[in-house]
Amino acid sequence: MAGAAAGGAELFFERLCIAQAKSGLDILSVIRRDAGRLRRLTEGGITPRELRFGGQADLLTRPRLNSTLRRFDPAVVVAWMNRAARFAPTGPWTLAGRLGGFYDLSYYRRCTHLIGNTHGLVAWMVRQGWPKDQVHYVPNFANDIGHVTPKRPPEIPDDVPFVLALGRLHTNKAFDVLIRAISRVPGVHLMIAGEGPERETLETLARTERVTDRVHMPGWAEPSGLIRACDLFVCPSRHEPLGNVVIEGFSAVRPVVAAASQGPRELIVHGRNGLLAPVDDDKMLAAAMQAVLADHALAHRLAVAGRATYEREFAPKPVLAAWADFLRHVAPNAPESA
Repeated sequence: MAGAAAGGAELFFERLCIAQAKSGLDILSVIRRDAGRLRRLTEGGITPRELRFGGQADLLTRPRLNSTLRRFDPAVVVAWMNRAARFAPTGPWTLAGRLGGFYDLSYYRRCTHLIGNTHGLVAWMVRQGWPKDQVHYVPNFANDIGHVTPKRPPEIPDDVPFVLALGRLHTNKAFDVLIRAISRVPGVHLMIAGEGPERETLETLARTERVTDRVHMPGWAEPSGLIRACDLFVCPSRHEPLGNVVIEGFSAVRPVVAAASQGPRELIVHGRNGLLAPVDDDKMLAAAMQAVLADHALAHRLAVAGRATYEREFAPKPVLAAWADFLRHVAPNAPESA
């Protein structure tokens, strides 16, 4: 995995490797040099191999990766997103590419199998010409935070509804839509926990909408306690291939409202385990938020149903089982019945 220092796909890679190793699978984690990732994987019981994974002028990573893999002698090599797939060599192993979005499939030309973490992504890869039997759906899991102690932020009064959103401050996350929506929901305090290039724009918007006293942006914060403490968890993204944060909301037994972008639309059955609002529609997003905050019975029903969805599909146990099935199926000399 040669991705960035932070991000949903990168952090899930870490969680998956650690969980697979703890389950007894023999894992070699090869990563782009990053002190934080090295520390987290090491603390999780894995000794990763670090390589440069640089640009076009990097002529050493591919042969070093090839040598590393041949010493380890894997049955299956998973190239985790574009840069890793560009460097991944072929060999006596099965080479599979794992995508978390609608990426350029030319990076994966040496792969014989592709993995998508949503059904929509799998269908898209088949439409791009990949054989159906060589494209596989294997979902993400979120850690179980259902029993984490709630941690309400001190800057949010105890007697007001607390709405939470998480993510990088980027246009894709549509926190601008959420700020405009919160201006339509009086008395509610919003926390957006994250950092990114849109901070100044979002702060200006909060002033324009006259909600600076009700919108809090503390930067990155440990999310588990915040999710458990909030009255409503919101994912307003205008572009979200999966929506790990939605799964985290499910895990925490919190009601979830999301914009109907690709991933949340697949995760949420509207009115059953969450509510959906049209993308880029602050009025409808505000209406969905108000509906949940005003109806405790609805909020409870959505939260319980979301937790059931998590336990059935997105908890570590079912996802690790799905990965194990996939690895057995694609390994060289796998039984025909696999």
